[in-house]
Amino acid sequence: MITDHYLQAFLFLLPMGILAGIVSTTAGLASLVSYPALLAVGIPPVFADVTNTAALVMTGFGSMFSSKKELTSHKKELIKIFPLTILGSIIGAWLLLSQPASYFSKIVPFFVLLAGLLLFSQINKSKSNPLNLTRDESMENDAHSPVYKTVISIAILLVGMYCGYFGAAGGVMLLAILSATTTMNFSSYNAVKNVSLGASNLIATLIYAFSSHIYWELAIPMGIGLFIGGYIGPKIVRIIPDKTLKIIVSILAVLLAVDLFVKAYF
Repeated sequence: MITDHYLQAFLFLLPMGILAGIVSTTAGLASLVSYPALLAVGIPPVFADVTNTAALVMTGFGSMFSSKKELTSHKKELIKIFPLTILGSIIGAWLLLSQPASYFSKIVPFFVLLAGLLLFSQINKSKSNPLNLTRDESMENDAHSPVYKTVISIAILLVGMYCGYFGAAGGVMLLAILSATTTMNFSSYNAVKNVSLGASNLIATLIYAFSSHIYWELAIPMGIGLFIGGYIGPKIVRIIPDKTLKIIVSILAVLLAVDLFVKAYF
């Protein structure tokens, strides 16, 4: 039997999911919308994070259908990133389940702030190096260095761990890494980010399903919305200039970090 409370939650979470899906696939900040929405319907913080991760799987599917063009052209990059984000998500999910909720809520704001600053640093770098050919050639040379490859692999693994642990602004972190290390355009590495983190969320969800509590009745309406928003987002990315998106994402990440910091410490 569907209660009035559940119907209200469904009607609230569905549009929030659509908005979160759009924000996720354009900015990597789904949890700016989806996580607070789940808290608003009464789910405790850690369980809200677990439920949020389960729902976010649908963003990956939505963006995958919408980004076939970009993904087909960059299968190699996707294959390289997939194992790292998946392994990271397994470690991150284990960390979430083994750490107390108070520790979880206090450390998250710093991760989110770091994400915003990382992407903002790429905006400044882009402005200071307008000769794209020179930058691409430099990156091609770096890509052959074993040390460079190792550092980038570790960075992507850490992002996967973070996404398995919490995920708020995890997409921003991966965007920042790919922006600094690839010659792909924004819409292409954004598509790779969306599908990679979708797989990361799927693996973490499988772990949570057996070791934690997912509010499936609330994850479903959120997930439906995330699928719709995940399909719309990549289409928007193809229209808005790269620099504009990076500036917007950076600002939103910093604002989210401040909000989470205030809630955790005051």
